[in-house]
Amino acid sequence: MISLTDVSHVYETDAGDAVEALSDVTLSIADAEIVCLVGPSGCGKSTLLRILAGFLPASSGEILVGGAPVAGADPDRGVVFQQPTLFPWYTVRENVRLSYRYSGDEEQKVAADELIELVGLDDAVDRLPHELSGGMQQRTQIARVLAAGPSYVLMDEPFGALDPFTREQLQAELLRVWGRDRPTIVFVTHSVEEALLIGHRVVVMAARPGRVIEDVRVPEHLRVSAEGVSRETVQADLRAATADPDFVALRHQVTEAINAAHVVGA
Repeated sequence: MISLTDVSHVYETDAGDAVEALSDVTLSIADAEIVCLVGPSGCGKSTLLRILAGFLPASSGEILVGGAPVAGADPDRGVVFQQPTLFPWYTVRENVRLSYRYSGDEEQKVAADELIELVGLDDAVDRLPHELSGGMQQRTQIARVLAAGPSYVLMDEPFGALDPFTREQLQAELLRVWGRDRPTIVFVTHSVEEALLIGHRVVVMAARPGRVIEDVRVPEHLRVSAEGVSRETVQADLRAATADPDFVALRHQVTEAINAAHVVGA
């Protein structure tokens, strides 16, 4: 479980001014839950993710992951960035097997090879990153992070730079991986539709200083099941979900909350 209580973060600009990026954020995320963070630019979504990752200390408040305080980076918290962070001299297989390379854990090697197949990269295992499309590079990064077996996966706008079709593919791949391994996922996105398609809950944050102003649970009947089915089936189900009147109403609700977030943070 992830638990944040009254978490705030203040940073100093180059001019010496103090800026409050986050203010008294309180949030609980259950094990195996997917929570998407949305809100206007500058609302602290990525800052909150970096604090959870242990890359950045909070100015105040309590952060517990798995019952333990966050005191730095930890391999049990995998991070997927917006831009793929692959080693250019390693092939797809070598990149995904990176955790095995350092641990020698045979289970991680098996997991890496299974994930390569699961995300549709089995025909590209011997290619270098520069020989891959942007979507394939991102699949490689996701597979590499998940091959290490983290209980918690933190994703910072991982599909934001991709074209709509590739983005839809990777949404489906992510749901298929989650359906198999059930990690806890915190997913930052600017897309309301993506948040509702992927998340069990959508948390709306106000503009600076960032704080939670709405927490929306996605009804079970709108959530796409991706367990044991093909990517094409999941993609078709994702498209069908966006046409559901309840989905349309929920998208309007969250969009209005984000619009209100601009006013709240003004």
